[in-house]
Amino acid sequence: MRTDPQKRLAQMIKVLREEGCRLTPQRLALLKIIASSEEHPSVDRLFELIKTDFPTTSLATIYKTLSLLKDMGEVLELNLAVVGSRYDGNKPYPHPHVICNKCGRILDPEFTGLADISSEMVKKTGYLITHHQLNFFGLCPACQKEGQSVDIEDEQNGKR
Repeated sequence: MRTDPQKRLAQMIKVLREEGCRLTPQRLALLKIIASSEEHPSVDRLFELIKTDFPTTSLATIYKTLSLLKDMGEVLELNLAVVGSRYDGNKPYPHPHVICNKCGRILDPEFTGLADISSEMVKKTGYLITHHQLNFFGLCPACQKEGQSVDIEDEQNGKR
């Protein structure tokens, strides 16, 4: 279920204010983009979007704000070898992702069994689980229709 963008924005602003962080116009614009994004944007994509209204914004501002939000638990960073780092600010809690090896599209499917998987891991390993990431890789329906078949290992090794 998609989180309401206005509620997400208000939540992120609240957390930043509670931590005594400045809310510059650029930072507020970035929060709005993150809160309303239905994608999982990369730093480059966020930079591209914010530069439209704030041309003097630096990449450092994007990185610092994302790092701050990540440390506060307000965004998830997805470190994906296939598509690079992407950010999920709409659902900042652990949830599964489905990633297309070809086009890089990322979906957040509803999945109710994640708590059961976490509990089973604790029972089987004895670990105290602090966080997790569950990602599935494959070809999205659009890339399947194009008849494109990509082996993830070939793609990572530069073979096509």
